[in-house]
This record gives sequence, C-alpha cells and structure tokens, in this order.
Amino acid sequence: MPNLKEVKNRITSVMSTQQITKAMKMVAAAKLRKSQERITQMRPYAQKLNAILKNLSEAQLSGDSDNWYSKVREEKRILVVAVSSDRGLCGSFNTNVMKGVTRLIQEKYEAQSRQGNVVILPIGKKSAEYFAKRKYEVVGQYSGLFSSLTFAHASEVGEYIMKVFREGKFDKVELVYNEFKNVATQILRTEQLLPVVSPEPQAGAAPTQIDYIYQPSQQEIVEALIPNSLKVQIFKALLDSNAAENGARMTAMDKATENAGELLKELKLSYNRSRQAAITKEILEIVGGAEALKSA
Repeated sequence: MPNLKEVKNRITSVMSTQQITKAMKMVAAAKLRKSQERITQMRPYAQKLNAILKNLSEAQLSGDSDNWYSKVREEKRILVVAVSSDRGLCGSFNTNVMKGVTRLIQEKYEAQSRQGNVVILPIGKKSAEYFAKRKYEVVGQYSGLFSSLTFAHASEVGEYIMKVFREGKFDKVELVYNEFKNVATQILRTEQLLPVVSPEPQAGAAPTQIDYIYQPSQQEIVEALIPNSLKVQIFKALLDSNAAENGARMTAMDKATENAGELLKELKLSYNRSRQAAITKEILEIVGGAEALKSA
C-alpha cells in the first residue's frame, strides 16, 4: 500500500493544480467572449471587401503593368506566415499550425526548401521557437501582438510583407492560421496573400461579375483597395487565431480540471484504503498483544 504522507502530498498538489486550471479556464472564457465579438464584427467587412475584389476581372488585376501586387513570378523564394500563440496550454492549437506549415512546405515547396528558399515569418512566440529550433530561416519579430491586438499591428505586418514582395525578395507569400469556428473547433486555413490572383469560379455557380464605375480611376482604386484588403485579411486572420486560441485554451483547461477531479477521486480512495489498512493493522497488533498478555 502507498505511504499515507505521499498520497496526502499528491492530493494537495493535484488540488492546487485543479485550482490553477479552473482559474485559467475562467480567464480564457472571459477573453473568448471579447475576441469572439471582435471576429464576428470583423467578418462582414472582410467578406464584403473580398467580394469587391472577386468582382474585379483578371484583366483588371493584372492588365496594368504597374500593378505589382498581382505580378506572378517564378516561385523561387517562398515566404510562409505562420500564426501561432505566444503561450502554451491550449491543446493542439499550436501543433496544428506547425504541422500545417510543415505539410505545406513538403507538398508544395519541397524543391525550394531543399535549396533553402523557404522562409518563415512567425507571428507568435511558439511558432518562432519551433521553426528556429528546426533550422528554418526565420525573419521578423512579431511576438506579443495578442496582448493588445489592433489593426495597426496587422498593418505593420502587411507593410513588411508588401515591401519584401515588391523588392523581389520573395515570389509568393502564404498565410497559415487557425480559423475560429466554435469553442471546441478550430479550422486550419492556408491562404495565398501575394501575388493577388482572381479566384477560380466555383463549378455550377452563376457569374456575379459587376461592372463598376471607377472614380477617380481604376488604377488608383485598385492600388488603394488591394493593400487595404491584404491588411484586412491579415487582421482577420489574427483575430480568428486569437479567438481560436482562447477557445482551445478554455477547452484544454476544462478538460484538465475534469482530469484533476478524476485523479483526486482515485487518490482519495487510495488514501482511505491505506488509512483503513493502517488502522486495521494497529487493531490487529493491539489484539495480538492483548492475547499474548492473557496467555502469559
């Protein structure tokens, strides 16, 4: 039977852990409500902006030689933006992003990766640590954004991405992040940020092309709309990831609290059995001693 003191110490330790996980669950739940409201309010604007871009024809996006946003070049150097969290204890949230980026590189950019031409732009401390340890080339320092996430942060990331793409340092930019669906479900998304290309029409879908009248000019509208759309797309991804992180952490801490409760039941049962065995042993020793005295 286990030692009573050891079992009691384990019970105390598990109870302390349970209190911590319960508190973390409550904190994550409070943050989730706020982050969920933000992404819910953001999505209609992002969807409408994307709808406008979808109604721009291929000629409108790529017909102007000065429109470098949609210039399709030979895919020699690839930039992958990996959005993770700054902290752990959120289940498989970060692992899914790491696996998604690794799978993307292996399936689409294996040749570039062998030549050392795949670069990671991590947003979040966990992705930065993960890819740095595995000898990937890592650029940018974007940790700590989620403590006070604003559109200015997304704009900063967007400006950097557009700058390196314009300068020809990278020929393609991919974005990998977790999309928030509900508290228990996150969907891994991979989106192409640059170059901007017209989406392929869905099979059986009716054409929805709109003939826009541009004022002051088509070129000026497109040059202003695409950068803003890229920043909005990045901001939406960060908001989605933040909400998904809080949901994943809430779920993980809830499960940890339940597991601690189950472990406490087992430990208390073990403690009571050990205590009962110790008491029974003492009674037997007393009875045995009494019988010995009688026979003496």
